Amino acid sequence: MTALDPIQIEVIRNALVATCEQMSITIWRTSRSTVVREMLDYSTALFDAEGRNIAQATRLPVHLNSMATCLEDILTKYVPFDQWRDGDVVITNDPYSGGQHLPDILAFRPVYQDGTAVAIVGTLCHHIDVGGRSAGSYDALATEIYQEGLRIPPVKLFDSGVRNDALYKVMLSNSREPGKLGGDLSSQFAALDVGAAEVTRIARRYGVATLKAVTERVLDQSEQAMRAAIAAMPDGAYVFEDFVDDDGLTRDPLKIRVTLTIAGDRAKVDFIGSSKQAAGSINCTLNMTKSAAYFALMSGAGGDFAANSGCYRPIEVVAPLGTVVNCRSPAPVVNRMLTAHRVVNVVMGALAQAVPGRIPAAYYGVSYVYSLGTEKADGSPDVYLEIEVGGWGAHPEEDGPNAFSAGLHNLSNSPIEMVESLHPVTFLGYGLTPDSGGAGRTRGGLGLHREWRVDAEDGKLATSFERFRIPPYGLHGGEPAACGRLVIRRKGQAQEMPSKLSGVALKKGDVVRLETSGGGGFGDPAERPRDALARDLRDGYVSEAAARAVYGSVGD
Repeated sequence: MTALDPIQIEVIRNALVATCEQMSITIWRTSRSTVVREMLDYSTALFDAEGRNIAQATRLPVHLNSMATCLEDILTKYVPFDQWRDGDVVITNDPYSGGQHLPDILAFRPVYQDGTAVAIVGTLCHHIDVGGRSAGSYDALATEIYQEGLRIPPVKLFDSGVRNDALYKVMLSNSREPGKLGGDLSSQFAALDVGAAEVTRIARRYGVATLKAVTERVLDQSEQAMRAAIAAMPDGAYVFEDFVDDDGLTRDPLKIRVTLTIAGDRAKVDFIGSSKQAAGSINCTLNMTKSAAYFALMSGAGGDFAANSGCYRPIEVVAPLGTVVNCRSPAPVVNRMLTAHRVVNVVMGALAQAVPGRIPAAYYGVSYVYSLGTEKADGSPDVYLEIEVGGWGAHPEEDGPNAFSAGLHNLSNSPIEMVESLHPVTFLGYGLTPDSGGAGRTRGGLGLHREWRVDAEDGKLATSFERFRIPPYGLHGGEPAACGRLVIRRKGQAQEMPSKLSGVALKKGDVVRLETSGGGGFGDPAERPRDALARDLRDGYVSEAAARAVYGSVGD
């Protein structure tokens, strides 16, 4: 085929995206755990035979930007493509083989048409529990990856359609919730079946040669669009830094420093100057750091492009080995999202210098993960796992959204009525936290509070929180947001807790209250319109005391 019809390119491209969306819907409709079914902590995508991301569903950027790198590692280092067969499914959760952290299991299946490999379909799900010292496999105090759960190197779980039952049993035997793990795995594999069938239908209709030519063109189009977006920003080197509070083992903050260099139609994201890797579990592998950096640039650069591997070509990411943004094995990584969010914050801060009228202040910048381990009536383990969010940073032209999931992790919330029906907890409060958004000409979004009582006789709490000490920053005179906090009440006595916990014993009647951070403000608070401040007071977003102290007024 010598020439491609532009209309046909768009038809096929959208058909491939629709395939990924059908895979996504399959997981949503068939999954078992609340982590997947309610929080939507999963992703689906389609790749070519070289492992390049061609199309993806509207799910989690932190997954989608890293799945291609993981697949490329598998193809070059572990399972070369000439060893794959129709019906194979290769899985892994190993962060040091391109994965994210151990609860995230990736699954890939090749697609053939008339004996020719035309694509690879992939799914990634955050599973409720894969072992380790803490329920939900979140151990904030782990010091090596071996303490975090079952580690699966890239391996065929299905060989020509036949499941490796011995490996499957090992996986289920290492989970506190084997029924939910098995159910969510089956959901992943069903989505792969759906994806393979749809890609086969597309290849049969248009021909293998046309499909391959279109995928190359789609990658090239995204690369060209990304280059144009980068070229539209002024050349220069923009430096920004922010800090992670601590690693849970010491009180020492960890620096994330970036030098963003824009040179023509290329961008270099250099993390030289960032802290050495931590003893605790907040470390990122290079793949994880790249994913967050790609997301920040794709979000901040503007432009109109389809998200795929072509977007990454003009971006170079530099992160020295042995740092918190490119750790060495066997460093623990389960809480890697704390640092990944901070990577987004610093790249956005650097972009705010390059294109100051486009970039908002810092959002809450952490996945507020907590888990409660208790027992069911039959004595088997029960895992309640939750991920909370906070406020977005104020934009130059409008206030930041309240208690809304940031794009990097793009999660939904779990309805409290459903949680109470499944787990031994009762909610006492859930809502926005006044005065948590940073003051400014435009105000940062509010964080939330979520308070619940333990109804089981015993339980163990693990938390992976952040922004308790170093708040999300404001821009151009805007104030930082309020920090988060965690309070446990036992027999009426309230105790302020640190952000990162593991194995904290709780008893029936104990109450846990989490307050998440808001977003930073933008611009001088004295320039906030009086009617906007009056509306904040009326809605309960800002208290009178805070209005007088920060804005010098209580509005109209």
